[in-house]
Amino acid sequence: MLGPLPSQPPPRLRPTRLAPVQVLAGVAFLLVSATASILVGPAGFSPATVLQALASRLPFVHLHSGLAATVVWQLRMPRMVLGCLVGAMLAVAGASYQGVFSNPLADPYLLGIASGAGLGATLALVDGPLLGHLPGAAVQPMAFGGGLLAVAATFALGRRRGSQPSAASLVLAGVAVAAFFTAVQTFLLQQSSSVDLTAVYHWILGGLATAGWAQVVQVLPYVAIAMAVLVALRRVIDVLAVGDEEATSLGVHAGRARLVVVAAATLGTAAAVSVSGLIGFVGIIVPHTIRLLAGPSYRRILPLSVLFGAGFLVLADLLARAVLSPEELPLGVVTAFLGAPFFLVVLRQARQGA
Repeated sequence: MLGPLPSQPPPRLRPTRLAPVQVLAGVAFLLVSATASILVGPAGFSPATVLQALASRLPFVHLHSGLAATVVWQLRMPRMVLGCLVGAMLAVAGASYQGVFSNPLADPYLLGIASGAGLGATLALVDGPLLGHLPGAAVQPMAFGGGLLAVAATFALGRRRGSQPSAASLVLAGVAVAAFFTAVQTFLLQQSSSVDLTAVYHWILGGLATAGWAQVVQVLPYVAIAMAVLVALRRVIDVLAVGDEEATSLGVHAGRARLVVVAAATLGTAAAVSVSGLIGFVGIIVPHTIRLLAGPSYRRILPLSVLFGAGFLVLADLLARAVLSPEELPLGVVTAFLGAPFFLVVLRQARQGA
């Protein structure tokens, strides 16, 4: 007689942990992008001069680099650091939204944060009947507050009595809130002068031309906290990505988890756009590129989005400075040129998958 059959080993699941080579690739991409951003600029300094300027601020190093040190440390460095923060935040927020809403076309502006921030910035920039003429420093807090207000309104409209809002109701409420805020912004722009229109236009297109260490300090706490929360919840987002019913069967309260993820993504995104303006497509390009290369697990997508999102936006900002040098293209225009074809590819894949 034959003995008992040996038990079959369980099927091997696709690994979800980060591979060292993926982390190294992300770090290398970010370092190359950051280095190129610091070395290249309209001032025309040679790489050796830039490196000398960088070394001149190191402890126990005494080098005289003059104007180059000022340009590198007061203009290029804060711009590069701010680009890293904004790019990483937009990429992580976009990936998180795609997971919690099970929508490959979701981006950080899905719930109306773009229209809210745009309205806040418009109120600060135009000399209108509501607030009068505000100082230039009011643009960032007004944009930040407007973005938070828009998402809060979305949750208030999408919430059903006695229960957490569903993903579908939040998306529909976000469309309504975005339409209302955009209508108010359009009304204000029609009543404003051409000077105000130009200022709002430049803000909406996005950019890092006015970046400084003050902006880096302002945005860093919010972005750091938001990214830490989102990356820590990457396992939960993996569960939410399969649907609310499946998540509930696995012991995850879908509504509460979605609320925490959206709150963290909103906080970081509102802080990012308040200093950079509305920069589109980063939250779609970066997560989907990582998904194609590293697989669908958010345990990989979210940490890698931090590295590749930062490097992508720094490279896009470098293109914005270099294409028409010494003039600059708006950063939002560059990301739109890169993102629009990519968005069509993602849309086609989503239709094929459906």
